[in-house]
Amino acid sequence: MEAKGFKYAGIAAGIKKNGKKDLALICSDSELVAAGVFTTCAVKAAPVVLDRERLKDGKARAIIINSGNANACTGEEGYENALATAKALAEKLDIAEEEVLVSSTGVIGEQLPMDKMLGRLGPLVEALDEDALSDAAEAIMTTDLFSKTCSRSVRIEGKEVTVTGLAKGAGMISPDMATMLAYVMTDANIDADTLQHTLEVATNVSFNCITVDGDMSTNDTVIALASGKSGVDVKVGTAAFEPLLSTMKEVMIELARMIVRDGEGATKLIEIRVTGAETAEEAKKAACKVANSPLVKTAFYGEDANWGRIAAAVGGAGIILDESRLGIAFDDIPLVENGLFIGKEAEAMATKCMKAKEITLTIAINLGACDATVWTCDLTHDYIRINAEYRS
Repeated sequence: MEAKGFKYAGIAAGIKKNGKKDLALICSDSELVAAGVFTTCAVKAAPVVLDRERLKDGKARAIIINSGNANACTGEEGYENALATAKALAEKLDIAEEEVLVSSTGVIGEQLPMDKMLGRLGPLVEALDEDALSDAAEAIMTTDLFSKTCSRSVRIEGKEVTVTGLAKGAGMISPDMATMLAYVMTDANIDADTLQHTLEVATNVSFNCITVDGDMSTNDTVIALASGKSGVDVKVGTAAFEPLLSTMKEVMIELARMIVRDGEGATKLIEIRVTGAETAEEAKKAACKVANSPLVKTAFYGEDANWGRIAAAVGGAGIILDESRLGIAFDDIPLVENGLFIGKEAEAMATKCMKAKEITLTIAINLGACDATVWTCDLTHDYIRINAEYRS
């Protein structure tokens, strides 16, 4: 079941060279409460600049998303194109221009093919349907191998509240805000400040905890929309808040894991848990250092339980560390205890774990009570090929 009060569409507009779906729409027949978080990259795409400004009032009615062109590093013309897209769609939907948000993803530095996009707005609106979430998810893909959607429901005050999400991303993924495009819809009745707070908290344990290649994008966007159709009021401090927050976390973590699983060229999803750090910041810093290490990532690709690379990465993370307390385990198999290698038999068992598609790496700092979890993938020959050929 999906969140009530939303319609979706996804069609081909000719933006992509391969002729696949590349224009998506999310909208509602009534006003929505809206919130967003965006890239911290200093080079921001035109849609990011526009949406940040429009979300200041916490309202929206529609989001149009194109793939195949990022509308980034396109100057004033790019910004005007984003405005023109929103205006033209608003006319088609008979809503205020300011109620339309815009997202783009794809090649950087090229102007949007406005004739193709604007010429397909009619069919896009005509395609709107409550059951077309999969079409929208397909239309926002770039190098993704599969579309990414997730929906969860929870009973609050005897009524069902649903959170539905869709996302795209496979490369230029690094945890510093939201490293891709994602849209989260809920039918909870929630004010803009509470929705913004909920989105930020959920983002910090989901999209801010994934990395494929350590590179953030110019277009990173996560937008949350609330229709209120469930009739359940949610505010911080009330009994309804924690169930909604927990459900939103579940949806966004699942989407985040899908993105890493679909990392460009990836063959393995790796969950990195750092335990026992002195602060949460240090735990995450260590986890990210390991997750972004090319040496660690290539070892996972080669199915080599090379714990020395992991120890070296943690040692270079710039955190408080006592080597004599360090522990490293692959799944449930300890390989290092008190800073020392356990032995060849343990290594052989850990090597068998490396053949799985999903692996958990636990790094015990053993100095405090703070933990962090980050998801990453292996680094393969295909990652090089995909990115070497991206614009060709």
